[in-house]
Amino acid sequence: MREAQQNQLLLEAPDGLLAERAADGDIDAFEVLARRYGPLMRVYAAKLLGSDVESDDVVQEAFLTAWRQLDHLTEPQAVKSWLMRMVTNRAIDRMRVRKNHDDIDDYEPPTRSSDDPERLVEAKMQMQALSRALTNLPENQRQAWVLKELAGCSYGEIADTLGLPASTVRGILVRARKTLMHEMEEWR
Repeated sequence: MREAQQNQLLLEAPDGLLAERAADGDIDAFEVLARRYGPLMRVYAAKLLGSDVESDDVVQEAFLTAWRQLDHLTEPQAVKSWLMRMVTNRAIDRMRVRKNHDDIDDYEPPTRSSDDPERLVEAKMQMQALSRALTNLPENQRQAWVLKELAGCSYGEIADTLGLPASTVRGILVRARKTLMHEMEEWR
């Protein structure tokens, strides 16, 4: 019973406390952080890289690095931004290394067998248009848009992840949205 209570307390603990405990070698605290932010990190990496397989590798690398460098984290309460920044850096490293990287256009959204074929074709064409529009965005705009719209990050979290002031993030997102709205006009 006592162990179950401790596990529940750990699950409800704030990020800062978990990061501090993990920095002191508490594997259970680190596991809670990994379960809390792993899915978000994976989705973000997959959108940046266009590959689920590579995103898993990037997230795993980020967690390994995080475990080794937790004692260097100066603001434990900002562990989410710190982890997202690690994923961003690992993903960028991967994109630099590969010469012929997979294009986001290769992404095929999952479909249900009950969908109408015409609707499937239209949805695929719309996703391809969005993928092209995202690919054509400048790197910082694409990263900020993915963090905001797909990962649900706040402006502050995006600013921390990208190492930019929040006011700059707002401007970047305005430009990204404006460009995407223009590019996607025919799909409205």
